[in-house]
Amino acid sequence: MSRHSLGFAILCGAALLPAAAGAAPPTQYWMSIETQNQSLPGMGDMLGRMAGIPSGPQRNLLLQLDAPRALPADPQATHDVPPGLGMGPTLPLLPPTQARAAPGVPGLPGQAERPKARMLLYWGCGATVRAGQPRVIDTAQMSPTALGKTLAGRSGSRAFAPGARAGWAHAEWPNEQHRRDVPASGSLQGEHFVHGNYMPDIRFTLGAQQDFMAPVEFTALQGGLGDSIRVQWRGIPTAIGYFAQAMGSTTGGDMVIWNSSEVPDTGFGLLDYLPSEDVRRFIREKAVLAPTTTECAIPQGIFKDAQGAMLRLVAYGEDLHLAQPPRPKSPLWTAHVRLKSTGMAMLGMDSAAADASTDEARPTPPRDGAEPDNPVKSLRRIFGF
Repeated sequence: MSRHSLGFAILCGAALLPAAAGAAPPTQYWMSIETQNQSLPGMGDMLGRMAGIPSGPQRNLLLQLDAPRALPADPQATHDVPPGLGMGPTLPLLPPTQARAAPGVPGLPGQAERPKARMLLYWGCGATVRAGQPRVIDTAQMSPTALGKTLAGRSGSRAFAPGARAGWAHAEWPNEQHRRDVPASGSLQGEHFVHGNYMPDIRFTLGAQQDFMAPVEFTALQGGLGDSIRVQWRGIPTAIGYFAQAMGSTTGGDMVIWNSSEVPDTGFGLLDYLPSEDVRRFIREKAVLAPTTTECAIPQGIFKDAQGAMLRLVAYGEDLHLAQPPRPKSPLWTAHVRLKSTGMAMLGMDSAAADASTDEARPTPPRDGAEPDNPVKSLRRIFGF
């Protein structure tokens, strides 16, 4: 077992330990709240139709319940939500008919056939590539253990929300019987009540800090793939930190990865939800950008040989952890609320957008004798859809 896998197993095991010796573990409730903006400037709904990517900001909500007992014959559980959410009075929590796949880091050994390719890793905001870069990761020359450790990089210290497992009753929303899109104006602020016939009542209140975050909106993406690319975005009021990553593939088959971190890191573990204490620690370590940051430059020449490149930006929200009764007493239940806002944009289209959501992007002029860039074709080459 790799060091990363062992560490993950320890974290997961620690999350399931009783709060005190001899005490039953508490019922656990998780709310994962995400704002997602994957629309690409100038492409309208074309990409959404061809690649299944939604156009415009989307609000996603995942509710997960775990009670330390077997499911009763007629399991009933529901989450009464505030009227401002606009989704009716309650969201039913139902056991999944199929087990959810165990969480993991994409590309780690054991999850799929190990890729045989080189990864060129760059990092840091600035106009020029820094000394000692790129760091070359040759997957064909590395053992599975070394590859797993290299790809994992930094990640959150808190375990993922647990899924279905023996001896525990697990339920979720959305589910096979009930799923709805969250309205664009929906709000989670107000009173929440989670109750059922195999769990204690869970009551809590969410304020503005734990409501859906504003969407990531790029206000400038200036520069072609061979240039230093200036990236700007609108500040998100409730963000406590940011992290950016860009990826592309060269004609020779190398994967090029750039991160906004001031220290080397693949960044794969930083694109998901992160506990607030980890975000602040990573800011101190210069791996995550401070919440006052609203721009960054990708160094010149990183993607000059790439067939296309995609930029992702994640804004972390302030999480909330509750227990009743409060610790250090053994709680009957715990509730965990985590938030993020994510955005995606295609690089090399030289979009100096005052408003990236409405302005038309201008494709980068082709090199002499080269076929003009096709954004959809480039996305397919990079991500394989």
